[in-house]
Amino acid sequence: MATEPIGKSGYYEEPSIAVGERPKTASFRHDPELGADVVDIARIEAVYKKLDRRIIPAFWVLYFLCSAIRSNVGLAQTMNTKQGHDLASELNLTPKQVSTGLALFYVCYVLFDLPSNLVMSKLSPHVWMSRIVVGVGIIGTCLTAMKAAWSFYLLRLLLGIVIAGMWPGMSYYLTLFYPPSRTGKRIGHYFTAAQVSAAVVGLVSAGFQEMDGLQGLTGFQWMFLLYGLVGIVVGVSLLWWLPDRPLPPGEVRNQNGWRKWIPQSKPALTGEDARIHYEDLTRVYHRSAWNMKDLWHVVIDWRLWPLVIMYFGVVGVGIGTQSYGTVIIRGINPDLTSIQLSLLFAPIWIMDLIAILLVTPLSDRFHHHRALFFSIAVLFQIAGLLITTFASDGWARYGGLLIVGFGLGPTVPITMTWTNEIFQPRHGEVGVAAASALVSGLGNLGSILTTYALYTGWPEDAKGKHKYRKSNLVMIGILCGSILAAGTMVVLLRFFGTPSAKKFSSSTSTSEGEGVVIDGAARREVQQRGLGRLWVRR
Repeated sequence: MATEPIGKSGYYEEPSIAVGERPKTASFRHDPELGADVVDIARIEAVYKKLDRRIIPAFWVLYFLCSAIRSNVGLAQTMNTKQGHDLASELNLTPKQVSTGLALFYVCYVLFDLPSNLVMSKLSPHVWMSRIVVGVGIIGTCLTAMKAAWSFYLLRLLLGIVIAGMWPGMSYYLTLFYPPSRTGKRIGHYFTAAQVSAAVVGLVSAGFQEMDGLQGLTGFQWMFLLYGLVGIVVGVSLLWWLPDRPLPPGEVRNQNGWRKWIPQSKPALTGEDARIHYEDLTRVYHRSAWNMKDLWHVVIDWRLWPLVIMYFGVVGVGIGTQSYGTVIIRGINPDLTSIQLSLLFAPIWIMDLIAILLVTPLSDRFHHHRALFFSIAVLFQIAGLLITTFASDGWARYGGLLIVGFGLGPTVPITMTWTNEIFQPRHGEVGVAAASALVSGLGNLGSILTTYALYTGWPEDAKGKHKYRKSNLVMIGILCGSILAAGTMVVLLRFFGTPSAKKFSSSTSTSEGEGVVIDGAARREVQQRGLGRLWVRR
């Protein structure tokens, strides 16, 4: 993300440490014009790039596997259908039972997202992320043994319980290492794992279908088994791979109690890199223990609810497309084979990935305009759904699905990033942990709607010339609600938003009474980079 210098020197002021309190190095020097010690912004960028190399690949891999294991059920519905070895035929499931099993997963998301994130904020974050991935791998492997509706329901419930907190937990974890204005691009980068996963598992499922009958297992059973085993291995490796929360320079991590039995990962930063990070993001090093009163302040904060509505629409459409993409394509052309369906499913998520890589860096650069980027992406989804529903040509309707995929890409990362930006200054660490979990958890009620009530869960909607017309229109309706919520949030923040950091000194208190540290990153975040400067790098 490009940044702007403060003062004529081209360096940033670091306000929290007075002159003489830090050793003079190549990165720190005193600027007499500013009257303060300064840090070379290029050196700060180098530190964050080093963090990127340590954190983002790990997050990408874990999210890829968890997304694949979570969404494989959608592909299993159309695998080896000619042989009668698809999910519904093997387990004797009706379309309504398939929809129920898909929805049960998201019920647990709603119930357990918040507790999971709160536990993560109290315990070691990297250990908790490892626990999530190992649990997902174990349940994913067990999906191989499903034999009836009850086992399908049970394992989907358990999968929802163990994976709960993963997505908001990753968002919270980033705020331990990056200022909120830098998290959008990072969330977008590892969020591409879900799109690559959807594309790859669609392509790879064609290969799994060729394994049908090998060792007495169907194609989708081989898919569940192998992804689950890889998930277990990756989850255990995260104990050494992911860094734990950063500590102030010179402080030693507590190794007492249960921690002595847990492998210790290497620190993310050492030496001068660690000191620079400390100066730039001092707020994360001086957290106070939260209590139920702090949590209650987050829950009753009105800013939470527009974000939930935004997330409800876009994640509902995203999961609906992910779970029923092959079903919708088959409705467009019933003559397609199961392998052709898998191959046509992949480009939807390639379009999604392209949009993420294009839009999320821009949303970070112009982070005061999150709502605008979000709303334009949602309009793409609406346009795509209208084309998919009403176009007369089959390929044009499929093109509408590709447009839906493009619009889906940036919306979830932007919503989670905006949540971080709003709640960290007001409520601190518990604000990010609780708000991201509530937005994700309650927002996934949209996933329950689209997986349970729409498409195969609405049998009458599969009839007629325009198959799934009513389901698509319901998704357009909830997307309109998301745009309305984003616009409402912008208007209300103008009147009741958090005071600008320009009004703060080196530290102050929020309306909730929690201290706010204005560090180097916070000073930079108040430099508004409006759309009028789109083509000007300063």
